Amino acid sequence: MSSSPPVIVLISTDPRVSHRANEAMRIGLGVVAGENDVTFVLLGAGVHLLDEDTDDLVDGDEIAKFRANLKSLGVPFHVEKDAVPTDASWNADGHAVIPVTRDEIATLVQRGRRFLVF
Repeated sequence: MSSSPPVIVLISTDPRVSHRANEAMRIGLGVVAGENDVTFVLLGAGVHLLDEDTDDLVDGDEIAKFRANLKSLGVPFHVEKDAVPTDASWNADGHAVIPVTRDEIATLVQRGRRFLVF
């Protein structure tokens, strides 16, 4: 990975109703593949990218594939604490999750060099 500040990928789009959340993850994965440090932040409804049942998500098959790729690369998701679902099936794949507050998200953004906001 690069020693420069990370690219921040902020995803608040609901993957249950829009393809944009999938596109954000796909683009972020491409940036990671280019050997860049990338920080994924899931806000609000964006946390549903980690829902177990991808059949309820727009582009669910692709989301599952991209999640698996990010997991195999050891890339965690920073997830807004107040938006984490209480459903036990959420994040059933055991993807690395770092719970963060809004203030901590602001700090992550301040440290970024580029931003993708969906």
